[in-house]
Amino acid sequence: MELQSAIYNEWRHVFKLDPEREISDERLDAICMSGTDAIIVGGSSGVTFDNTVDLMSRIRRYEVPCALEVSNEEAAVPGFDHYFIPLVLNTDKAEWLAGRQIQALRKFGAFIPWENTSAEGYLILNEEAQAAKLTGARAALDSETVAAHIYMADRLMHLPVIYMEYSGKFGDMELVKRALRLVTGARLFYGGGIDDAAKARQAAAAAHTVIVGNVIYDDLEAALSTVEAVLAVELPK
Repeated sequence: MELQSAIYNEWRHVFKLDPEREISDERLDAICMSGTDAIIVGGSSGVTFDNTVDLMSRIRRYEVPCALEVSNEEAAVPGFDHYFIPLVLNTDKAEWLAGRQIQALRKFGAFIPWENTSAEGYLILNEEAQAAKLTGARAALDSETVAAHIYMADRLMHLPVIYMEYSGKFGDMELVKRALRLVTGARLFYGGGIDDAAKARQAAAAAHTVIVGNVIYDDLEAALSTVEAVLAVELPK
């Protein structure tokens, strides 16, 4: 049986929605009808079963693929097209790499739709990000240490997805490009600080998949402009 779905291998542009944050029907309609390749639902805190299932049910009125980033076992909601299980690579706290995941698998391992579930290796690279503070991520990494993490995730662990997350600020695109050159099997996701079309184009030239999140809530028109910007850039080799 094929254990890994390739649904995300075609994604260039993705909007990420946080279940804890309010979004109007009009704004959600614009996002889901924007031409984005997919919607990922997930957040660092305040994610519950109730607010996750509520957001999913609203997104399900549209044809856009919808995935869940399972940040805690309470928010593991059935009915998504795909599930990402985050593993924080650059933390000394083992609970964020295998602890919480093992705890959840003890309960739900037999019920997980494995053909639609993928491990997602997170490199959190903004020390001020909520995710970094929550997980104790060592975010101030030099380029050689980032490269070592890429080697580990891609070539030793064979993770299908590596997510370079700068959450809240625009990252170092040269560092992201280097990571892209190093991966041999993983899909490289980039997220953080994309608040206009110009930054979206830069990210699209550096990573396989560009994740756009916070600007959705701050400036809808700017968020929508990122879709065409990303899709117009040739897929990095």
